[in-house]
Amino acid sequence: MRRLVRDAGLVLLIAALGLSATLGWRHWTSTAINDAERQLQSRQRLAMLPEGTYDNQPLDSPLPKPAAQRPNSRILAAYRATLAGRPTAVILLTQTQGYTGPIVLSVAIAADGRLIGSQVVEQRESPGLGARLGDRKVNWLEQFANRQLGDHWALKRDHGDFDQLAGATVTSRAVIAALQEALSYFDEQRNVLLEDAAHE
Repeated sequence: MRRLVRDAGLVLLIAALGLSATLGWRHWTSTAINDAERQLQSRQRLAMLPEGTYDNQPLDSPLPKPAAQRPNSRILAAYRATLAGRPTAVILLTQTQGYTGPIVLSVAIAADGRLIGSQVVEQRESPGLGARLGDRKVNWLEQFANRQLGDHWALKRDHGDFDQLAGATVTSRAVIAALQEALSYFDEQRNVLLEDAAHE
């Protein structure tokens, strides 16, 4: 009986040491993991901003969450990029419904209302079709750089200005609508979004 109690105690001690080591390792690595996630998020959301066009950390000071939403997309967050205290761009995180699931885009808009560029943050589109949305080899999103709200925001087959992503009409239309709505939101909220950063 004593041996059974001793063996059970030994098993419990080993289990407690293993659990303590696991929890300690998790706590020790959680800071590094969180830092890596923040850096990845920063790269994804700010990738379209050219170097030297901002000197702040836009993601550290999100703008108030938008109240008014768009018909085909939802603005999830807004950030302001500044250079020497003056606004140079606004980054909007927007979500739209693609063919297979939600598509989240980071959209950079210059202070003059011109679309600087967009980057896929998250998507679940069909591999080989809509999933090529963020593929750098395809560069489909590049065609929207330097476009403005007054352009014809539709596919060429719908009498617009833009090529579709081959084999992904639904995805193409969803992204085009989301980009147009991001520009529309910027246009409507320009004063709030570009308010002088020195007053913050």
